[in-house]
Formats: sequence, C-alpha cells, structure tokens
Amino acid sequence: MRIHNKQSAFTLVEIMIVVAIIALLAAIAIPNLLRAKLNANDALAKATVRAISTASESYATANNGNYPVDETSLTSASPAYLNSTYCARTVSGYVYTCTFSGPGTYTVSATPVTVSTTGTTTYTVTTGGVLTPQ
Repeated sequence: MRIHNKQSAFTLVEIMIVVAIIALLAAIAIPNLLRAKLNANDALAKATVRAISTASESYATANNGNYPVDETSLTSASPAYLNSTYCARTVSGYVYTCTFSGPGTYTVSATPVTVSTTGTTTYTVTTGGVLTPQ
C-alpha cells in the first residue's frame, strides 16, 4: 500500500502573474496619488492665502480702515484674526511671503517650492482681497 503525500504550492508562473498584476496596479495608482497630493497642496495654498487676506480685511474693518503692519497684529489680537503664523514659512510645499506696507496695503504670496512637484501655481492676494493665480 502506497501513501501519497501531496503538497500543494504555487508554481513559478502563478507567482509571476500575481507580481505582474501588482506592478500593473501600482503603475496606475501611483501617478494618481501623486496628482492628488499636488492638488491638495494647491488647494491648501489657495485657502491659506485667502484666510490671511480675510484676517487682514477683518482687522482693517475693526481698526478704522487701517490694515495690519505685521502678521503678529493678526495672531496676537484677542480673539485672534489668524490662528497660525504662515509668513516666511514653508507649509505643504509652498513658501508664504507677506508684505504689510504700513496701515494701507498688504500683499501675500504662496509660491511652490518646486513647480510641478510640490505645487503648480503661485497665488497672490493684495489689499481688497483680490486673489491672482500666476
């Protein structure tokens, strides 16, 4: 009497097919994930520039038309017009620059650190809340 001991295992061809399918899925998914990250960075930069502009406009409304002279005027008020500091910082692939020119004007810009990698557009907002993508 013979006893057959059958062991089941994957063949090399089956393993190669699975690896090929995983590689195909990765080739499709990775560019989409990178594009989603780029779009998220762009949206955050645009929203942040608008938030700084809104804070500046609110400050001017509460201070007889005088705009803030620096970002600290927005963050140190009670209650604060702006919860975080952004000027001269890099956040999510964008560098933020702010110019508060005395009591009359301001300019806020968000520039991608590396164009087409961390962001696609430079956003600038000026006194009056006019947002300009460049």
